[in-house]
Amino acid sequence: MTFPALSVLDLVPVRSDQRTGDALAASRSLARTADAAGYTRYWVAEHHNMPAVAATNPPVLIAMLAAATERIRVGSGGVMLPNHEPLVVAEQFALLEAAFPGRIDLGIGRAPGTDPLTRYVLRGGSSAAADDAVTRFPEYVDDIITLMHPDGVEMTVGGRRQPLRATPRSASLPTVWLLGSSDYSARLAASRGLPYVFAHHFAGQGTAEAIELYRSSYQPSEAHPEPRTFLTVNAAVAATAEEARRLALPQVLQMVALRTGAPLTAQRLVEEAETTPVPEAHRGMVDAMLTRWVVDEPVAARRRVEELATEFGVDEVMVHPVTSAFAGTDAAASPAREETLRLLAG
Repeated sequence: MTFPALSVLDLVPVRSDQRTGDALAASRSLARTADAAGYTRYWVAEHHNMPAVAATNPPVLIAMLAAATERIRVGSGGVMLPNHEPLVVAEQFALLEAAFPGRIDLGIGRAPGTDPLTRYVLRGGSSAAADDAVTRFPEYVDDIITLMHPDGVEMTVGGRRQPLRATPRSASLPTVWLLGSSDYSARLAASRGLPYVFAHHFAGQGTAEAIELYRSSYQPSEAHPEPRTFLTVNAAVAATAEEARRLALPQVLQMVALRTGAPLTAQRLVEEAETTPVPEAHRGMVDAMLTRWVVDEPVAARRRVEELATEFGVDEVMVHPVTSAFAGTDAAASPAREETLRLLAG
């Protein structure tokens, strides 16, 4: 087996001992760690109105992280397109690509990434607009790609032909990826000749089927003559397997709360998580999650990443570091997340 290229997915978690600014500082440091360790790309998610996640605005985060690093690609994993107008997204990422040429990825998702109330507000107080944006997702993807192209598009407005483009004179384009946790985006990415990523770290099931569907139905495009995909996985790596499991426990509790509809809180510290018992009814859920995650000491963790890459036929694995912190940790740092990246990189 050949060890795959490694990348990072960051939700910018907010621990119980952190303010938003602390979480941002910790992510800047994590991005620098990934950059120095040779990781390929660093993506940030889009989630809203969640007490444990500060990744509310991918373009702002990407600008911050790209400026703090030197060579790593930085992108969105992803922009949740139903929340935004296509022209706004195209303008944002055309500017990012102009500022950091050859380093920007635009990952696009179809889910809102938030609760119904926040989705309603994001779409200007219109449920119809939110629903329409989901229905028109394929059209919106095409619009973004067209608008970012140097030629843009021409439209007739008031009887006059008028050009419309995301930026005046683009010299390069960000790479567009479609993201998904069902076969919908796999089919769409294949039909458009776009790179595609299945949310294995979140869904945990259906990955092989979605990737095979994407590859088998892929229609080559000029920019991407071959299908292109990679795997995402939650990871916690420490000096011992026992310590890795302790560091992952706060994220385990967050996922149990998310999946069972329990109130969400800021991410617990390890000691806080250890005093929070997992209900017996949820033990099976926890065991299933940990089976899919990479939670181990370095040698075994690297071996597991190799096995996953071989199983799904990919040459890149994107790691979501799910380690929290112990009490007394600097609030503006996430040393366990950084150690996960360093230990996996070898």
